[in-house]
Amino acid sequence: MFHQISLAMSNRMHELEEKDAIDRQDGTPRLQRLRQIPPETGKFLALLAASAPSGEIVEIGTSAGYSTMWLSLARRHITTFEILPEKAALARETFKAAGIEEQVTLIEGDARDHLNSIHNAAFSFLDAEKDAYEACYNLIIPRIKPGGILAADNAINHAPTLQPWMDCVLEDRRVDALIVPIGKGVFVCRKI
Repeated sequence: MFHQISLAMSNRMHELEEKDAIDRQDGTPRLQRLRQIPPETGKFLALLAASAPSGEIVEIGTSAGYSTMWLSLARRHITTFEILPEKAALARETFKAAGIEEQVTLIEGDARDHLNSIHNAAFSFLDAEKDAYEACYNLIIPRIKPGGILAADNAINHAPTLQPWMDCVLEDRRVDALIVPIGKGVFVCRKI
């Protein structure tokens, strides 16, 4: 899968990695920064998505589409949600540049207003504002098929904020869950 990344996708990944690195150092306001996952997390997510049962991928928090490119390596349809119009525009550029626009449906708006329309989710990646994690989890978990996976980013670097939610999920009998110490920490839940 990683050996088959197209040159166009690889180039776009590098462009976004460079922009993200600059954003983190130059004082770009928080909501304008890309705030994307590191490449090792992207590879991990691609492997998880490819290992999930058949069904679509649901991404909550698109930003510029960097993680969407990694998820596209699983060769499934992706529905992705982005609340900020300027990030959605960047994501559209990314999907076109990477040649994955036919594989991706981008929905502009708050995912919480749209997740009830999901019916065949096998994998979900949650990387939105941290105060939305609990509501998004509660909306998407019933829509993930048995054996499907939800992965949430920032489980380690945002642990103080996310810990109450993660503690509840660890007690949720619908899933088995653990924190994987890769990148900024990925909270992985497998639907029972």
